[in-house]
Amino acid sequence: METEFEKNTWVINYSPENYNSHQFSLQDDIILSKGDKSITWVNTYGLEYMDEFRQMVLENNLDDFLLRLLLNQKMGNKVIELEEQLFVAARIVKTEHESLESEQMFFVVAKDFIWCIQEKRGDHFDWIRQRIFENKGIIRKKRADYLLFFILETLITNYKDKYEEIVLMENTLDAILNQEPTPQFMFEVEQKKSMINEFKKASLGLRDIIIKLERAEMKGFHNKYFSELREQINGLTNDIDSDIHELESQINLFFSIQGHRLNEVMKTLTIFSVIFIPLTFLAGIYGMNFENIPELRWPNGYFVLLGLMLVVTIVSIIIFKRKKWF
Repeated sequence: METEFEKNTWVINYSPENYNSHQFSLQDDIILSKGDKSITWVNTYGLEYMDEFRQMVLENNLDDFLLRLLLNQKMGNKVIELEEQLFVAARIVKTEHESLESEQMFFVVAKDFIWCIQEKRGDHFDWIRQRIFENKGIIRKKRADYLLFFILETLITNYKDKYEEIVLMENTLDAILNQEPTPQFMFEVEQKKSMINEFKKASLGLRDIIIKLERAEMKGFHNKYFSELREQINGLTNDIDSDIHELESQINLFFSIQGHRLNEVMKTLTIFSVIFIPLTFLAGIYGMNFENIPELRWPNGYFVLLGLMLVVTIVSIIIFKRKKWF
């Protein structure tokens, strides 16, 4: 009976002359090294098959330490050199959906096979499989280290494409100038910052892996391929750092503009207040209910008071103008 491990595992075996792709069978495919010039690529979806993992390790005479490493499903990013294998752990961001999720990936790499274990189903490696099937380029003439190079390059390319799609800031400055500091706007800003930092964390993790692979000294493993990957991931991290700096600058500019607008409003209100304070004072005096206020009995007292108020207003405006308050 087919096990869950077999249902979630596929194998591709290829050489310069031909290839074979099918669902994995513990009975027929458990030996990864074929003893010829072919390369075996096994892809497993799921981290919970420890019994089958143990069987794979023992049947292929792999380092027992792999079992301990595979048990740690929250390892993060590591490269560990074993006797004749490399163990690579990568915490990557899945870019298939709008919301960003992370997953743990493990790679067991030898000179003639790669065993890839992914926490969740789905990947972006179909274009690599297509190159193998159609014999495009030189991938079928190279060893497993070249296949690992393609897999890591695909992860970097996916990061770049997704980053440009949902994170990269275009015309942000114009949008900020017309925004109001509402809770919704602040939430969107924090959400964008969180997404950028998520990409930065994942990119730095990949960069650490690539740097360690450049220094790997396993027999039959050529690390020259990974220099190009280091340049690619450095370019991405530089773009992310630049965007973080730009976003912070724009946020500071946004609050500066909002502060300037508030100051203008307060200045206008202050000018009106200063103008009307003496007028209110005069109106308050002549609004008192005392009998002995001589001006109340003047025939032109009302017009004199209005004239005085007008003079006070004009003088106040002239003073404000000279002080360049408006």
